[in-house]
Amino acid sequence: MIIKHSEFVKSAVNPSHFPEPEFPEVAFAGRSNVGKSSLINTIVNRKNLVKTSSKPGCTQLVNFFKINNNTFFVDLPGYGYAKVSKTVRSQWGPMVERYLSQRTNLMGVVILIDIRREPQKEEFQLMEWLTNRGIPCLRVLTKADKLSRQRQINRLSVMAKLLMCKKEEIILFSATSKQGKDDILQELNVLFNGVSSESHI
Repeated sequence: MIIKHSEFVKSAVNPSHFPEPEFPEVAFAGRSNVGKSSLINTIVNRKNLVKTSSKPGCTQLVNFFKINNNTFFVDLPGYGYAKVSKTVRSQWGPMVERYLSQRTNLMGVVILIDIRREPQKEEFQLMEWLTNRGIPCLRVLTKADKLSRQRQINRLSVMAKLLMCKKEEIILFSATSKQGKDDILQELNVLFNGVSSESHI
């Protein structure tokens, strides 16, 4: 996938505020502060398309970005951050579930996990939910630059066992070094088009 154009479209809470499902979408999900905003900015070659913050729990809306005028990236609210209010936390789950269950144009979900952290119940629940509904998911381990190359390899093996998948089905990513960027773009091409990862749109 070659990204030539990207723009923020809108933020929403309720499905009635979502853009019309006229273009295929891929959503990005993960725990708060896992690096979703940095990943999206990296793969679209923009520094500030998605606002980043060192304070976890900032993304509390479903954010829509139009890519190449024919697809959408959707940045979902981060989950699992305890220091936001109980009211906000209680809204996140239903908000995300409404999006995932109602978007007929959803082609897949990119699930981000910090390479240094063990996956928690939220990750497993999300993957099970997607699997039961036949929605493809792409597993990405973020912040790979925080570990040496050997420790990355070791963590990849551990995470593959925990996530019950092959190592080849997991991408190691770093927004700092751009490691894994091309691999993610290839897999996004597959999700959007259902074609060989060597193809481009």
